[in-house]
This record gives sequence, structure tokens and C-alpha cells, in this order.
Amino acid sequence: MSLNLLTPAVALAIGAHPDDVEFGCGATLAKWSAAGAVVHHLICTDGSKGSWDPSADTASLVVTRQAEQQAAAGAVGASGRCVFLGWPDGELDSGLRQRWEVAYWIRKLQPTVVLGHDPWKRYRLHPDHRHAGLLAVEGIVAARDPHFFPEQELPHHRPDTLLLFEADEPDHVEDVAGYGAAKLAALHAHTSQLLSTMGIDPAASVHEVARQRQAFDDRTIAALAEHGALESVPEGESFKLLADL
Repeated sequence: MSLNLLTPAVALAIGAHPDDVEFGCGATLAKWSAAGAVVHHLICTDGSKGSWDPSADTASLVVTRQAEQQAAAGAVGASGRCVFLGWPDGELDSGLRQRWEVAYWIRKLQPTVVLGHDPWKRYRLHPDHRHAGLLAVEGIVAARDPHFFPEQELPHHRPDTLLLFEADEPDHVEDVAGYGAAKLAALHAHTSQLLSTMGIDPAASVHEVARQRQAFDDRTIAALAEHGALESVPEGESFKLLADL
């Protein structure tokens, strides 16, 4: 188990949907942003299926979720770009076209560190998380080697490190003590997801909403404590670290 990378000059977090990055590494991004890193977000899908309401206007939901992602990035202090690839929610594939796009943005943004879903997590239900993780891995391979996609006319770029969140076998922890509040603020920015993802029913009474919100906050902070315990720090976020890129 290793603890804490040096603050990267540039970090790129790749998520399947708006809010995935905040769950996976929001406190780490807040810590690095505060230390001067340029933090970018790349979101693979449009988030259009992120509602339990069968009558929801999915086109409006796409617009809402992009705005929420921008607000969440602001909550962690990210100064970089929010890039939306716009693939339909639930229909993401890790094909050559998608790999082309991810490699393009890695070359364009030149991150020192890339963060993404662990595509090898066991028993994962959501295919978008698996494919987004594969795209982070395979996008790095394509971005680093000059003979992949030369028509992009961008210099090839090799990040130093890949951190995979949601890992079954983490071997790296980022100490994020003091950044739990920023992670929570970023998660709460995704107001369209309060019911489906956080268990907070906006239609409930004021008292019940407050109780549900506190319960969600408590679970989130408890998870930080659990991850931090892997390396004896009060709060942490854990990853599988790949440094031989």
C-alpha cells in the first residue's frame, strides 16, 4: 500500500456519468486543486437515463446533468475543463471510436495523472462503468504511442500514473482529511440524483429530507474513514495504482 502522490500538475478524471467522479475521487481532486493542480473532468455519457421517473424529459435531464457536473467541478475547486462526450446513457461501448475520443483528450489536456473506474471490478452491474474504465486504460495506450490516430495531429502524451477508483484490490490511498466537506458539496450539486443515487427524497417533509441528507453524508464520511484506515489516516480515498504506463 502506498500513500499520496506528489500533487500533479494536471489531473484528468474520467467518469461514465455525471457524479461518478465525485463519488470515486472527489476529495482527492479537491485536495489537489487546493494545492495548485489543474483538474479536468471527462464524462463519457449524457446521463439521460439518470431518473426513476418514467415520464422524465430526457433531453432536459441531459442539460441539467451537465450543469450539475459543472457545479460539482466548481465545488472541488477544479480550474480545468469539463468535457462531455455525450454517448447515450446505458449504451456506452469501449470501441475504437470512443477510444479515439478519449485518446484525443488525453493528448489535448496532457494530464500527469489520469483517474477512472476500475474496469476489472468483480460483479459490476452497470456496463457504462466497465466501459468507461476500459476507455481510460486503452485511451492511455493510444495517447502515448504516436502511430495511434495520427490524424489527430496532436503530440502523443504519456501520463505518469493511472489511479483506478472502485477497485476490489486497492494498493494506494490519498489522504483527504479536511476535504470531505468539498466532496459532499460536489455530490450535493447533483440535485437530479438525490433520490436515485443518494436516497434523499425531495418530495418528503423538510424534517425527513434533512434526516436522509444527514444519513447520506454520514455514509460518505464513514466510507472515507474506511478507505483511510487502509493506510492509517483519518480519511482517505483508495485506488488501484498503475505507474508503468
